[in-house]
Amino acid sequence: MNNTKLISYSENGEIKAGLLEKNIVYNLGVELDQAHGWQYNETITLDVVFRNWLKFEPVLTKITRGPVTTGVPITDVILQAPLNNPGTIYCAGANYHDHAQEMGVSIEKDSIEPLFFLKSCGSIIGPNQNIKLPKDYSEKYDWEIELAAVIGKEGHHLNMQNAMDIVAGYTIFNDVSARDAGRREDWNFGMDWFRHKSFDTSAPMGPWIISSNQINNPQNLGLKTKINGKVMQDGNTNGMIFSIAELIVSLSKQVCLKPGDIIATGTCAGVGIFRGIFLQPGDLIELEIEEIGILANPVIQGD
Repeated sequence: MNNTKLISYSENGEIKAGLLEKNIVYNLGVELDQAHGWQYNETITLDVVFRNWLKFEPVLTKITRGPVTTGVPITDVILQAPLNNPGTIYCAGANYHDHAQEMGVSIEKDSIEPLFFLKSCGSIIGPNQNIKLPKDYSEKYDWEIELAAVIGKEGHHLNMQNAMDIVAGYTIFNDVSARDAGRREDWNFGMDWFRHKSFDTSAPMGPWIISSNQINNPQNLGLKTKINGKVMQDGNTNGMIFSIAELIVSLSKQVCLKPGDIIATGTCAGVGIFRGIFLQPGDLIELEIEEIGILANPVIQGD
């Protein structure tokens, strides 16, 4: 594809899939109909596209060479999370050397396997939507910038030679965390990852998906988090302990990865807990990943 961004946007209360080129949005469903006579029995969303990536990808490539419809300026649409109903959100924990160091954790890669947890799909929000801090739940809400890989092809028992073949695209993911909600003193199980990581609006994502063939090297992308304009995280995906391919290989031993699944690949150093700084109502958080863009979300007090 030619520097094309795959977006979700709302129009008349309906979420639609679009192609963004040079700040012009083209309705993907209309393009498929007019350019290729492709009648589909449901509204075309990016969830539909990525669940059927092998079918859509060749056609998308043709469309991006020359849209036949008239687009609208991006300023005329409201961006939504690129995926609103994905498969499973898999998150890699402690997957950057510098983040492990700031946690005081000694990492010997040869003696460990990647650590994963799940995040609720119901916690997804899109660009410019509010992160709502739930009342009486946590006093230590934190940020984590992550490169997220979107799966486009089924993969089970993969190896390092074919693992990356199932990645259809990449987006920015914010693993918002409630640092003081995860430790459970009423149970003897230690960390409660669900309480720590999954609550309403704790998974901002976007602002779009860049297809994998447009990303030169996903293991060498700059990462930057700003809170109210101040840089908090400044890293690079080359700091991962386990590469994206290694994460996929590990996961695919346990589960069969499906089209539409998301793998958030961990965060670099600079999270708030080790500075004693946490998200507050009125904050603006901006996450930037090289070759993808900027995901911005205001922070407000939630219910």
